[in-house]
Amino acid sequence: MRTPALRLPRGWLAWPIVAVALVLLNASLTFANVWPTPKVRWQNALSIELAVCVLLLSLLPPAAGSVLRRMLPALWLALVVGRYLDVTAPGLYGRDFNLYWDAPHLGNVIAMISEAAPRWQLVLAGVAALLAVTLAYVLSGVALGWVGDGAERPRLRPVLVSLAIAVVAVFTTQQVTSPERPALVFADPVIPAYAQQVRSVVAMLGPGGVQPSLGASPAALAISPDGLGGSDVYLIFVESYGAIAFEAPAFAAALAPSRAAFESAVRDTDRLVVSAYVESPTFGASSWLAHLSLISGISVRDQYSYQSLMVQQRETLGTTFARAGYRTVALMPGMRQAWPEGAFYRYDAMYGRDELAYMGPRFGWWSIPDQYALAKLDALEGPHRSRAPLFVVFPTSTTHAPFGPVAPYQPDWSKVLTADAYDPEEVARILARTPDLTNLSADYLHAMSYEFTTFAGYLRERATDELTMILVGDHQPPAAVSGKDAPWTVPVHIVTPNRHVSDRLLAQGFRAGATPARPSLGEMHELVPILLSSFAEPRE
Repeated sequence: MRTPALRLPRGWLAWPIVAVALVLLNASLTFANVWPTPKVRWQNALSIELAVCVLLLSLLPPAAGSVLRRMLPALWLALVVGRYLDVTAPGLYGRDFNLYWDAPHLGNVIAMISEAAPRWQLVLAGVAALLAVTLAYVLSGVALGWVGDGAERPRLRPVLVSLAIAVVAVFTTQQVTSPERPALVFADPVIPAYAQQVRSVVAMLGPGGVQPSLGASPAALAISPDGLGGSDVYLIFVESYGAIAFEAPAFAAALAPSRAAFESAVRDTDRLVVSAYVESPTFGASSWLAHLSLISGISVRDQYSYQSLMVQQRETLGTTFARAGYRTVALMPGMRQAWPEGAFYRYDAMYGRDELAYMGPRFGWWSIPDQYALAKLDALEGPHRSRAPLFVVFPTSTTHAPFGPVAPYQPDWSKVLTADAYDPEEVARILARTPDLTNLSADYLHAMSYEFTTFAGYLRERATDELTMILVGDHQPPAAVSGKDAPWTVPVHIVTPNRHVSDRLLAQGFRAGATPARPSLGEMHELVPILLSSFAEPRE
């Protein structure tokens, strides 16, 4: 039973109170995201779910109506939370939140943020979230009670029913006719979003689930990369490196100096670089989908396809290079725990956190700087002249969200693996800085500049070695950085000492230099035949 203080008063005062309750309930299911933050704002729209709720409260028999009123506050809170995820996830990440795929990774996301943000901010955010949920539950419960009371009043009920029927009629008409400029704007209903989540789970776990159609492995994986002349090959997935780095003028200008240093290092070491765009199978996160797509040559666009492919025995770029006499290595500074999926790739060696044995300052959740990872790889594998050529797969971590803190770049590579690699005062200053988690663009640009400075330095360190580098963005940065409705396009650069390789790549759509141009070459997995045909032995 509701306390008398929360029941509608008698007389005319009930009308404005019910009106306020309807406005409050409508707002709780129609708010919009304040890009690029987790905040929300008022939106001038109507909720079809509120109209249906009013009809149920007004027309159900007393017994059923009483049960509904007891359940409604909890159900309404679920709708509010669903609405928040529905508008905030695309605003921050650029894609919808999938409860089945994304929920297992929330722990890592929270841990990453906890490394980047000071403790007081995390506590404040947690308290604010708890208060927001509590307030939403209490206010919606009170407002629903007022509307329920109004639905029992003889004078109010006809008005509520008439309004609700009118809203449902207009909504239905718009769904059928799809007017370009509707007189009334409706927010996307939340219940279908929950239904989609359920369908996703049933499709993957339920009986008779539809198996993904993965297709055959590309025939190009049979091509031997003999045209590389025994060059080491580094396939580097540059985390969060998207087309935004070139196509947003402010971003392009900020990254110009580090890219110029990279191009200068390419020229000064008698190498060539060609560039293009490809379409990533993911956006803002889920890097492993991009990794598997390119390494296997098969389009992998969701976790269901990823898991299905991982239990199969397939040819990959790794097996192609292994047949050609290469030692295959996974350089994984972000690998913090056991990685059973690694068996699919059949690497000769996997260097994760333990093997890299980094003892320096912790720079955020990932802690190991990419410059250190490259230097340690050289120490572990030895000089090029004394071993088999390497095929290295290296997903970078320094440019992973939230893009900081970033280690200082050490120009003297001989010091990178030593205890005094960094100036203590500079490290203290970097780690003491409080990041602005509501505006990640500046940190993103700083991390990307560090990455290209590192690549330039590494090319100079190995100036006399045969080295081919494939630098490819795994996905665009989250929408909080890349903007609303950004494309899923990422750059790819091939650095090679072989003229015939660059000429073949240019003939297949690449562009000379480190600046790619549209149109894109296609989807990421379609790079496999392009690369391997270009790496083949030159014809006489």
